[in-house]
Amino acid sequence: MPMPFHFSTMSLLQRVRWGAALALVAVLLWAALAPVRYPTRERTLEFPRGAGMVPAEVRLTLGVRDVLLLHNRDIAPHVFGQVLVLPGHAFRLPFEQAGDYVYACDAAPGHAVTVRVGDHPDPGWARLGWRLRTLAEAIRTLPIVGPGD
Repeated sequence: MPMPFHFSTMSLLQRVRWGAALALVAVLLWAALAPVRYPTRERTLEFPRGAGMVPAEVRLTLGVRDVLLLHNRDIAPHVFGQVLVLPGHAFRLPFEQAGDYVYACDAAPGHAVTVRVGDHPDPGWARLGWRLRTLAEAIRTLPIVGPGD
């Protein structure tokens, strides 16, 4: 006669696996349903000092990060679309509609920056996917700093 399942007969490894699986499900549910909040609605695009380049693409999200802050840390002025950003100055460029916007930029590869503005992510799969893409982008764009820097 088979023994009924009892928690005490479960091995420690099985308990750890079940605990990890439940924790992962809880984190995914939170990521899919929790409201999206940031301390600021600005996303900074810096013109670095010297011959540094700005990225060719910037992603924004309506209602989350929908203001592009152009900050010139260089000693030379830079052009972004029809805006001239003087050295040491900043300019805020708000977006109110989703879409792709292409701006001429003298400090970008190909001399153009595409600003991709996405809709606010709805709860569920859309929000979970948005959070995972945002995490991947944050990891991808982490600055690499050596011990002497």
